[in-house]
Amino acid sequence: MPNFKKKLDFWQIWNMSFGMLGIQFGFALQGGFMSRIFQTLGADKDAIPMLWIAAPLTGLLIQPIVGYMSDRTWHNRFGRRKPFFFVGALLSSIALFFTPYSSALWMAAGALWILDASINISMEPFRALVADKLLDSQRSYGFIVQTLIIGTGTWVASNLPWIMTQLGVPNTAPEGVVPDSVKYAFAIGAFVLFSSILYTILKTEEYPPEDIADFKLQKAKSKGLLKGVKEIFSSIWDIPVVMRQLGVVQFFSWFAFFTMWSFATPAITEHIFGATDTSSAAYNNAADSVGNYLGTYGLVSMFAALVLSVFSSRYRINRKLLHLTSLVAGGTGFILIYFITEPWMLHICFGLVGIAWASILSMPYAMLSSSVNPLKMGIYMGIFNMFIVIPQIIAALGGINFLYKLLFGEAVINTMLLAGTLLILAGLSTLLITDQKAAHD
Repeated sequence: MPNFKKKLDFWQIWNMSFGMLGIQFGFALQGGFMSRIFQTLGADKDAIPMLWIAAPLTGLLIQPIVGYMSDRTWHNRFGRRKPFFFVGALLSSIALFFTPYSSALWMAAGALWILDASINISMEPFRALVADKLLDSQRSYGFIVQTLIIGTGTWVASNLPWIMTQLGVPNTAPEGVVPDSVKYAFAIGAFVLFSSILYTILKTEEYPPEDIADFKLQKAKSKGLLKGVKEIFSSIWDIPVVMRQLGVVQFFSWFAFFTMWSFATPAITEHIFGATDTSSAAYNNAADSVGNYLGTYGLVSMFAALVLSVFSSRYRINRKLLHLTSLVAGGTGFILIYFITEPWMLHICFGLVGIAWASILSMPYAMLSSSVNPLKMGIYMGIFNMFIVIPQIIAALGGINFLYKLLFGEAVINTMLLAGTLLILAGLSTLLITDQKAAHD
């Protein structure tokens, strides 16, 4: 495969990454509004993380399997990663459309499980595609362009319920019913998810294996379920040192963001807006505003990625130092939420979080892709996802509730103090990475 690679321009990288817009629409709507849906259906605030448990558990199981399968796939017409893009897009768009129509907590939790499983089918093959097609010298640039697209998706999707409300769609509903503004937002998200991934499928050409005969021979030798399971576990056991070091950084980073996704809405609506009745207009207006403020971290991550894409296309960057600085900035943003006195100040807080988000979505993958066997890029990207979902599982199983109450007190706003502390620890953990090839372009 390396012999097929050539330097790609911005628009070629944009086309091959555009499907991430739809994937991020799914994740942003899921992350910004599932807790609101759970509360609307009667969930207690402390029960919300447990209702999220299906999402990371699904990723833990699906990502390595999809990565392994995509590494072993080649079709002259459909390529290697694109079949997984299409299947994931089809299932995700259906799940995203129907999720806000859940009428009971168990239905919403089940819808979240199906949605996350479907998105995961597409997600990691997109990461592997960047490493497949780009020279090592362009990978930071490629992942940053993906982050630019992801930031755009986060900003627009997070604001969709607020936009629907401004257009006259009701943002209140009878008790136990999800407002129409949220339903419309999820329907739009479903359309964007499917169409953007389809655009990437139609606009992207994948490189065939360098030696197709050897590829088929190796595939035949490892054929079978047991051999596949053995290879996945063998790859997990033999992960590169850089991946282990990045795993510590990822643990703290994703524990922090899972805390935000689970508790930002109840924490901010209660602490900043004083709204607790989930069926009231005051609560739903406040929840719309939270979505708007959450969109700020997507908007800032988009601009941060734009600046980085221009810079990294011309100069070498120190990935480790950039990641450290960005994570500390994001942690500071979370902590400031506790201390602000005016709602507009949330834009500043989430702006700092957006800087961290831009780095989280690009730098770890750029560092990792420089340190693994390119022929197993898919499975390693899938395994790397374990360092994303394991902290979320621990958080959902009581880690958040235990830690924020132990360290800071009972008030739900203290979850943001916990998120900030963890993100700063993630930044300091980047000092563990000593491999110069990973740390620099």
